Amino acid sequence: MEPLIVLSTVAALILVAGVAGVRRLRPWHVALRGGLAAMFAFTGVSHFGAFGVRDELVAMVPPALPAPELLVTVTGVLELAGAIGLLLPRTWPWAAAGLSGLLVAMFPANVYKALEDATLRASQQLGPRTALQAVFLAATLAVFAHYLATRRRGVLEAPAERKKVSVQRGG
Repeated sequence: MEPLIVLSTVAALILVAGVAGVRRLRPWHVALRGGLAAMFAFTGVSHFGAFGVRDELVAMVPPALPAPELLVTVTGVLELAGAIGLLLPRTWPWAAAGLSGLLVAMFPANVYKALEDATLRASQQLGPRTALQAVFLAATLAVFAHYLATRRRGVLEAPAERKKVSVQRGG
């Protein structure tokens, strides 16, 4: 639940800043990218022991997969790299796409956790875990879809390229 709180709080704060007059923060996809970056930074550092959940994350790795400690470390690095990538102009679309793939790849760990946790029935965990993953996946896919849609319309040209085009056209 904490990652959802981080995502929604940071995205809301960015939207408020945009409404308050910070023009660069006005578009919805910028707020969503910021919220996702904060969320993946939060979850990424947890893979390294922050918030005391590393052992829980290692335990979530299905036994069929080798080297659970290494897998948790690698996914933490990928989440942190994705968080940084979401904030950089040249990499944000590809970071969103990569994080979408990462969410899909890590989903079996959530299913395994729900099925193997003796403290709660699987039905009590699997639904909420699946819903959270769906929200996070929808957010990363929305960012990437925005890139694809605006790219098709030519909106994502660099300002210098736009200036060259308008000069060449006599504008």
